[in-house]
Amino acid sequence: MQNALLKKVNAMTAFLPALLDPAAPVPAGLVGPHGRPAGRRFDVYRNNVVSSLCDAMELGFPVIHKLVGGEFFRAMAGAFLRTHPPKTPVLFAWGADFPGFLEGFPPVAQLPYLADVARLELALRESYHAADAAAIDPAALERDDLAECRLRLAPPTRLLASPYPIHTIWRANTDDTPAELHDRGEWVLVTRPGFDPQPTRLAPEAGRFVAALLSGKTLGAAIDAGRDGLDLAETLTLLIGQNAIAALAPGKELPQ
Repeated sequence: MQNALLKKVNAMTAFLPALLDPAAPVPAGLVGPHGRPAGRRFDVYRNNVVSSLCDAMELGFPVIHKLVGGEFFRAMAGAFLRTHPPKTPVLFAWGADFPGFLEGFPPVAQLPYLADVARLELALRESYHAADAAAIDPAALERDDLAECRLRLAPPTRLLASPYPIHTIWRANTDDTPAELHDRGEWVLVTRPGFDPQPTRLAPEAGRFVAALLSGKTLGAAIDAGRDGLDLAETLTLLIGQNAIAALAPGKELPQ
C-alpha cells in the first residue's frame, strides 16, 4: 500500500518538469486507457502544452517576438516556461517574470534594452486588465489649495523609466510611424483613455512629476520633484485628457 502510494507521489512530482521539458523522459507509471505505456500520448500532450504556452508568450510580447525573430523567440519562451511555469490557469497574468528572465538570459546579453521593452509590453497588458475608474471633473482642480492636494491616478496608469529608448523601439515595431532611433533613455506613461491602453513618451521632468504623484506626494511636492523645465499645464492637460486622474484629496488625506 505504502509502496503504491509512494510511486504515485513520485510520478506526480516528475509530471510537471517532464511536461515542460521535451528532453525529459516520460514519467514512470503513466499508462493509457488499456494499461499500455503512455509515452506517445504523453509526447503529444507535452508538445501541445508547450506550443500553447509559447503562443501565449507571443501574444503577450509581440514586440520582443518581432525584435528577436520567431524561431529564436519560441526557443527563448521554452527556456522561460521551464523555469517560470504558469501558477494559475489565467494566462494573461503570466509573464511578469519575463523581463527579469531576459536580464539574465546570456543569449540576449547584447540586447540590454529587451528587458525594459518587455516591461513596457507587460505594463500595457496590466493597464488593459486594470479596474475601471471614473475620470475626475477638470473643474475639481480649480481650487486655491491645489498645491496641497494629492491626486489619485486611475488604476490603469503605469509609469516606466528606462535608460533605453523603449517607447521609440516599441513604436517603431508596432506601426508604420517613422521613428528616429537614438540612445537616450525615455520615460513612458501608460494610460487607458478608452478601451485600449496607450503609451506616451514623457519629458524627464514630467516623468519625475508623475512618479511623485504615484508615490502619494502632494501636487506641490510633485512639482518640486519635476524641477526646472516642467511644463505643468501641458502635463496636467495630458493626464486629464487621458482620463488618468481619478480623484483629488485635500491636505494629508489620501484618496481611496
